[in-house]
Amino acid sequence: MADMVPPRNKRGSRTGYTTGSNAAAAAKAATIALLSGHRPDQVTITLPIGETATMTPAITRLDTEQAYCCMVKDAGDDPDVTHGVLICASVRIVETPGIHLDGGEGVGRVTLPGLGLPVGGPAINPVPRQQITANVLDAVREYAPGGEAFLERLGLEVIISVPDGERIAQKTLNPRLGIIGGISILGTTGKVFPYSTAAWRASVIQAVEMAARNAVPKIVLCTGGRSEKFAMQLFPELPELAFVELSVFTGDALKTCVTHGVPAAVFVGMIGKMIKTAQGYMQTHVAGNQVDFAFLAQICRDVGAPESFVQTIAQANTGRHFLELCQEHGQSAPLQRIVELARDQCLSFIADQGGAMDFEAILVDFDGRVLARAAAPAPTHTTPASLPAPLIERLPNEPLPETDEPVEDA
Repeated sequence: MADMVPPRNKRGSRTGYTTGSNAAAAAKAATIALLSGHRPDQVTITLPIGETATMTPAITRLDTEQAYCCMVKDAGDDPDVTHGVLICASVRIVETPGIHLDGGEGVGRVTLPGLGLPVGGPAINPVPRQQITANVLDAVREYAPGGEAFLERLGLEVIISVPDGERIAQKTLNPRLGIIGGISILGTTGKVFPYSTAAWRASVIQAVEMAARNAVPKIVLCTGGRSEKFAMQLFPELPELAFVELSVFTGDALKTCVTHGVPAAVFVGMIGKMIKTAQGYMQTHVAGNQVDFAFLAQICRDVGAPESFVQTIAQANTGRHFLELCQEHGQSAPLQRIVELARDQCLSFIADQGGAMDFEAILVDFDGRVLARAAAPAPTHTTPASLPAPLIERLPNEPLPETDEPVEDA
């Protein structure tokens, strides 16, 4: 079915549609087929941002009791794991009035608290849930006998399914977040924007929230996939839920720790992001906040390194080059100082947010060896009077800002 959507351009900017929009389109098309007795060639749906979209069903089946329709998800040029996947809906008439929405095959079930979704229920987020219901209601108004009044006498059962969802979910954070058996039905705007850092930031915040709400004793913030793997080896006693790959969003992760009263956190990273954090940057993206080699040279001078080495560092090319030079010349003191500064910058940021927690920074190399670490226990810990609503409840009213900055893996 993937050949029904245009190929992705890794450098392109073509937008696509969320799983929520595809589920809404499949549900509306199936409702039209069931109520009219005819399979629609196309269906036009409303999006949460007020726009409309017209989609073409890939599969439609109809019998006297039930209609079934699938859409092929087009994620545009975004590297979305659900691009080209079937998003389906079955609709049947039931005796209980109203619209009754649930998840079927390939839609995850929630097993842990903290997501803002009922434990045991389907992983269909609030905005997609509203979008699906609204578009089914539009079909009812147009095609049901008596229009919307039809739902006062009878009801419609709408089951969303993703035939390949269980396999695809293994490529997502769902298993770690306690969403078992499939993917989530997502989307706050209805559209997918290529390489959206807002979506990435949201996943970081949600991962921290889940760890905090499930009383993980220590949250380990890792700057990338490799750092996370090494961190898991350093803290084997912690559950997988405790480890958060924060990418460039250090500040957002720390803010979430504070608002949820996290008692202890660890920052594990490689040299590039450790340096940027030591410089005070709480969003360590590639395009800005570059490594400052004058800053590194001064650190070397402050810890008593020879002036010849200081001048060599001032001419370094990258953070990794700085690390290699330190190792080549047997200079470990600058690395320790950078980690201490990174710890202090994070503690200062935490204090500015009104928080206090035990905190440690750990520098690992590209093979996972610990090069330096610096810890600071908090004399007191902050406990918020109340927790904010889960992110998926806040997003419709407080959308995270989009940025155009690329992100890096470390």
